[in-house]
Amino acid sequence: MKERELIDIIARKVMAALYGEQEPRKDAPLTDISSAAYKANIKLDQVENPLALDAMRTKTPARIGIGKAGPRLGTKTLLALRADHASAKDAVLKSVDENILKELELFSVQSLCGDIDEHLTRPDLGRRLSEETKLRLQEHCVYGPRVQIYVSDGLSSLAVDENISDLLPVMIDGLEAKGIKTGTPFFVKYGRVPTMDVISEILNAEVTCVLLGERPGLAAAGSMSAYIAYRAAVGMPESRRTVISNIHTKGIQPVEAGAYAVDVIIKILEAKASGVDFKL
Repeated sequence: MKERELIDIIARKVMAALYGEQEPRKDAPLTDISSAAYKANIKLDQVENPLALDAMRTKTPARIGIGKAGPRLGTKTLLALRADHASAKDAVLKSVDENILKELELFSVQSLCGDIDEHLTRPDLGRRLSEETKLRLQEHCVYGPRVQIYVSDGLSSLAVDENISDLLPVMIDGLEAKGIKTGTPFFVKYGRVPTMDVISEILNAEVTCVLLGERPGLAAAGSMSAYIAYRAAVGMPESRRTVISNIHTKGIQPVEAGAYAVDVIIKILEAKASGVDFKL
């Protein structure tokens, strides 16, 4: 059982004890205490301008107008906070849905990290690939593509599950509609951003783009970024990367982000530069 599910169960018991509600049956559906509907009911008791507060709440997922109980958070606020924290942990620790990778026909390779613990504690290993993995990429991928796009879990597998089915096809179709052939897409497990530098050198890609899950926060556990670099190379400075961040259902919608990424990649190809050397 995931941590978030455990917190949901505990929350229901706490709410029943505090407010005299009858505890639901064990087989009853659980209330999602991290949902927007649940959080919409967490409000200040007395508000001078409720319309202004509601307007602010529609513009941000931040916790505003939640009130307090003495010096502490209210019970509902605390439970929602714990649920969001559990969702963030689950996003890091879970694996990407294999069915999604199969649907998108993405074959998988892995960094030098052997498991999730090593992935979190040894980011240097996540930036590197074994000689066997390099050979597999050479055997299965187009060599010398103008644009090489691949997917990686990074620090949020949830980001891949929630966004990649809309994001990746839009990018590939958009580039090919402009006459730009893309390389063979694939998935890298336990990858980091600089893994793209190794992949760029192996496949001799003019532009490399990794669609990677970002470190989850309490407002968004499934946020993804697109890191793009022209002639990426091992050891290059981070300033040579162009980044499109905040891709998720509450940020930049994946379809919109995909269309925007296509425009950015085309301009990078024209400018033959990325990062601080590239002016959009």
